[in-house]
Amino acid sequence: MDVYQSLLRPILFSGLNADPEWLHSQTFRLLRWLDRPSPDPATTWMRRQLQHTCCLVDPRLHQSLWDISFTNPIGLAAGFDKDGTASGMWSVFGFGFAELGTVTFHAQPGNPQPRLFRLLADAAVLNRMGFNNQGAAAMAERLEQRWQGLAAHFPIPLGINLGKSKVTALELASEDYINSFRLLRPWGDYFVVNVSSPNTPGLRSLQDKAQLEPILQALQQENTTNKPLLVKIAPDLEWAAIADVIALAQEHHLAGIIATNTTIRRDSLQTQILEKTGKLMTEEAGGISGAPVRQRSTEVIRFIYQETQGRLPIIGVGGVFTAADAWEKITAGASLVQTYTGWIYEGPLMVKRVLTGLLQKLDEYGLASIEQAVGIDGDR
Repeated sequence: MDVYQSLLRPILFSGLNADPEWLHSQTFRLLRWLDRPSPDPATTWMRRQLQHTCCLVDPRLHQSLWDISFTNPIGLAAGFDKDGTASGMWSVFGFGFAELGTVTFHAQPGNPQPRLFRLLADAAVLNRMGFNNQGAAAMAERLEQRWQGLAAHFPIPLGINLGKSKVTALELASEDYINSFRLLRPWGDYFVVNVSSPNTPGLRSLQDKAQLEPILQALQQENTTNKPLLVKIAPDLEWAAIADVIALAQEHHLAGIIATNTTIRRDSLQTQILEKTGKLMTEEAGGISGAPVRQRSTEVIRFIYQETQGRLPIIGVGGVFTAADAWEKITAGASLVQTYTGWIYEGPLMVKRVLTGLLQKLDEYGLASIEQAVGIDGDR
């Protein structure tokens, strides 16, 4: 029996009637305690029990990208561990990698609360957080203290998602991203340029070719250690705009594309009025994650895979709750898959269930490894 789904989730989602952001902060108090560098015997025992319950290791799930070893293709998406406060815990829950952030150069409080809402009828989340975080310097210091200068000892690969500070003018965006990158370069296995959040004024305009190109060019000039650099795009872009991003990614030798961020569309939602505010969903600002973005993100993955003939790695994210969801994105062309909203709804055992299902899919298709599944339906 999954205790989270049968007992804890109904209490957390409905019984307590608590603010989702408050619950998130309380969860991180526990995770920080479990992730102490020198835990006591009780903490060590709890971590081992979680690892035994939540993890699944099988060589068929392993792959190597950018000279980085991924034990499995399921990662934690950016937005959950904004400040890297639980960087050692994500392997305990079975993830093959985790993406920290979004972090900005300047610390910032984000948008006014309430700013995080569950849409239960849609298996979705509405967020307008606004890149609330403690800043790149604080994350760098925290990761150095946690790992004592031994980045090679990360239990799983860690990506770092970089955003533009709200106080920084759009025309100075390149410098802002570079400043964060300089501080965090020793600690990220890969880095993501986030120009697709709908919750920072003007940020999505940086996806336009004329504005994105100088940012990518400046970052690659700074990237003397050849860290894998990816760009994260919105699901709401037109095909021509996505094609422009692909061309820039190839021209500036990016390591890949993350597809996709949250959507600002509301047309497919069952939820019409946000209970917390009493307003129509069409009047509520913010991005939607979870099931409503699943199909579109897969369509974008397939488009990128087709346009690049599979030569540009893709991390797929959006609406991943089950093994079938992950398999759909992998076979459309994603080498790796991330989840955030799905993990909130499905609970700590989700990753193990997904990995078990992926192994069953490999058997069903007669494939020897997850790498062989990437893009097999990408030409549909």
